[in-house]
Amino acid sequence: MREIRLIENSFLRDDIPDFKPGDTLRVHIKIKEGNKERIQVFEGICIARRGSGTRETFTVRKYSFGVGVEKVFPLNAPTIEKIEVVRFGDVKRAKLYYLRGLRGKKARVKEKVKVKKQKKKVVEEKVEKPPETEENLENKETKEISQKEEAEAKE
Repeated sequence: MREIRLIENSFLRDDIPDFKPGDTLRVHIKIKEGNKERIQVFEGICIARRGSGTRETFTVRKYSFGVGVEKVFPLNAPTIEKIEVVRFGDVKRAKLYYLRGLRGKKARVKEKVKVKKQKKKVVEEKVEKPPETEENLENKETKEISQKEEAEAKE
C-alpha cells in the first residue's frame, strides 16, 4: 500500500492553486482535434471537490446561453493546462449541488473578503541608565539592607 502511494505521489501536480467549492475558476483545457491542439477556457463556479491523491476531481458549473453546463475535471489530468482562481467564494457547504436549481441572482455566491493583517512593528527604545552617583549607590545599598532585614525578621 505504501509503495502505491509513493508511486501516485510522483504523478501529483504542484502547480495547482488552493481552491474550494464556491470559488470561481478559470480552467484552461488542452483539446486535440485531429492534428491540431488548442486551449479552451472553461470558467464557472466550483460546486464540488472529491477524492484524494491522483483520483481527486472537481466539478465546475457555468451557465452558457441560458443552459447550465457542468464539467468534472480530474485535478491531476495532463489535459489541464492551468487553473486560475478568479474569485474566492464564501460558502458554508462542501457540495453546492443546490445551485443546480437556482438561476440568476439567486445562484450568486458571496465573495470572501480577505483582510490583510498588518504586522505590528515592535520599536525597541533604549532607556539610558542614569549615571551612578553617590546618592544612587547609597539608595541601592539601603534598599538591599532593608530587604535583608525583612527576610531575617520573617525567619
